[in-house]
Amino acid sequence: MSSPHPRGAERHAQLGSYLESWVVWAADPDERHRGASGGVLTALSAWLTETGRVNRVIGAGPAEDSRRTVSVTITDRETALASAGSRYAPVATLASPDVLDSDGAVVAKPCEASALSRLAEGRDLQERPLLLSFFCAGTPSQKATDDLARELAGADDTQVNALRYRGCGWPGDFTVTTDEGEYRTDYRTSWGDKLGPSMQWRCKICPDGVGESADLAACDYWETDAAGYPLFEEGDGRSGLLVRTERGREVLHAALEAGVLVGEPLEAGKIAAVQPGQTWRRANLAGRLLGARLAGVPVPRYRGFPLVRLAFGDLRQSLRSARGSWRRARSSMSRRRRP
Repeated sequence: MSSPHPRGAERHAQLGSYLESWVVWAADPDERHRGASGGVLTALSAWLTETGRVNRVIGAGPAEDSRRTVSVTITDRETALASAGSRYAPVATLASPDVLDSDGAVVAKPCEASALSRLAEGRDLQERPLLLSFFCAGTPSQKATDDLARELAGADDTQVNALRYRGCGWPGDFTVTTDEGEYRTDYRTSWGDKLGPSMQWRCKICPDGVGESADLAACDYWETDAAGYPLFEEGDGRSGLLVRTERGREVLHAALEAGVLVGEPLEAGKIAAVQPGQTWRRANLAGRLLGARLAGVPVPRYRGFPLVRLAFGDLRQSLRSARGSWRRARSSMSRRRRP
């Protein structure tokens, strides 16, 4: 994986390259309410398709059985709203055969945006799909979703009528609907206690949770406590938005002028300040990679990310990360060797 360094862009060690940074939200109250963090990607998907700027938007949404997440095609406001809200589960968004079409757009995880950008290399910018991404903390296992649904609703696989991870509020509750009723738990519990701990190892050593390869990358612009930690109190959603390319800049300003989005410019550092999970992971990634490598575990090669420089910002913590990564890797290898 490589970090893009476009000419003329500003550079933030934690957020990557950008042309502009904003705090924005959907002007439409329903889109803002149903989206995960201000409904920005939902509003853009609806507007892009209904105005003919793109023929379709490829994204992710609930499968017919509600518990699974699948690649979906958005063609209007109705289908955009149907896929609104985050999906904290495995999904192959790029499985659609239309993802490389120049007349479309794709809403994808940062790793998928990076992969799609590499696939489109050699094409003129206007011959590529518009790439929209979001800040990603990692992908939990599907089993974590199933276990939480069962814990809340006592429902087996055939009894869930609908399942929502977030949205319908900000941040919104994890909600399971069955014939017997609606069961929910707050975001801090669903993500922090249940889903997040099941995240795959690959996500824990990913350098790009911030969508560096996208044209536009959105994130929660949280309210924080005195220590800078997100409060997760319910409110009207707001997104931080990083403009990565000239194409992204044109789309954003057109959406603002059309009244699709509302917002104002913001210092990029203020986005980093309310995303402690992203900044901590990137600052400690060099240590994690070193520990895994010393334990004999192959690790990916990353180019253009200032991981070593960030590691020296808190060398003691980086060494602790290296030691912890080494111990976990050795323990995992030992368990695999047991008969």
